[in-house]
Amino acid sequence: MRSSKVFSIDGETFDIGVVSLKREAPVLDKFAERTDDGDLQREIIGVYFNYTMTFPEMNLDMNEYARLYDKVTEPVEFHTVTVPGTIGSFTYQAYITGVTDELLRIDLDKNINYWGNLQIKFIAKTPSRS
Repeated sequence: MRSSKVFSIDGETFDIGVVSLKREAPVLDKFAERTDDGDLQREIIGVYFNYTMTFPEMNLDMNEYARLYDKVTEPVEFHTVTVPGTIGSFTYQAYITGVTDELLRIDLDKNINYWGNLQIKFIAKTPSRS
């Protein structure tokens, strides 16, 4: 997939290729309960579209990487995220449940730390389908 125009966060795009974009669509219940005869009674709240983005092992433009990292680690409740949908793009309000990456190399001569394998998990604020 390696594309840098796959997504935006709060209207900002980043020149870092996405190597994996996974989505899941959990169905959340207001309640789900079995009756005495074993029948399931449930009330569905809706279906939430959640995305997980994974970025390259290493990005050589650490300034762009730092800009993305700063954006996804902002202490804000929600972001407006645009990602590929089934057809076209899909924009929704999401919160970030986790950001992980790892230090891959240190260049002491240039005083640059190279981070990579960045992964971000976005969870929908409201149902995408209800």
